Amino acid sequence: MTRLGMLTPSSNTVLEPMTYAMLAGGTASAHFSRFKVTEIALTDASLGQFSDAPILAAAELLAHARCDVIAWNGTSASWLGFDRDEELVAKIKAATGISAATCVLGYRDLFRALEARRIGLVTPYTGDVQERIAANWGRNGFICPSERHCGLADNFSFAEVDEPTIERMIREAAPGCDAVAIVCTNMRGARVAAHLERELGIPILDSVAVTLWAALKAAGAPTASYAPWGRIFTV
Repeated sequence: MTRLGMLTPSSNTVLEPMTYAMLAGGTASAHFSRFKVTEIALTDASLGQFSDAPILAAAELLAHARCDVIAWNGTSASWLGFDRDEELVAKIKAATGISAATCVLGYRDLFRALEARRIGLVTPYTGDVQERIAANWGRNGFICPSERHCGLADNFSFAEVDEPTIERMIREAAPGCDAVAIVCTNMRGARVAAHLERELGIPILDSVAVTLWAALKAAGAPTASYAPWGRIFTV
């Protein structure tokens, strides 16, 4: 059994049950460690939630479970910059001796593997956070020609956006894009993504699924059996 350690925002209620659902019947298990994240905004207080100390303390607890990989199951590097997660992966490895992965670096790897350059961006976030994500991705060659967001900042509230709303947002963001990214690990996008990508004919990348893919890859574990949750698991 491959043990996947997941670093989790404290107010998140979606990613754990969704990850368990995706892993059902497979050969990997997921184990979670939380640190404080209650708001997504561009204020100093909100950005400070993603400082190294609490994240590395949570990673150390996962190391006690002898996990095969430790993954940051959050999307903060979408607006903070890919370099933040590159540094985090190195620091987790140095502190625990365990390989690490992140959701946002998983997105980057998948966009490149899928040759997706025009990304429809779907999030629950506020407009300024959305703009920061689009700017960061654009600097790295991933253009966001269309987007939909909910205007929310309270992390707990993201889980209350229902699946029909997410489906509508995806449909509205998809035209003219190579892929759609649902960027938030506390948004109920995984089930919607799995059926809509077959209908729309483009990859729909949900953050929880992307983190699972990235963690399995980092652990050297097979992914093909999870293909019913999206074509990313065949990459």
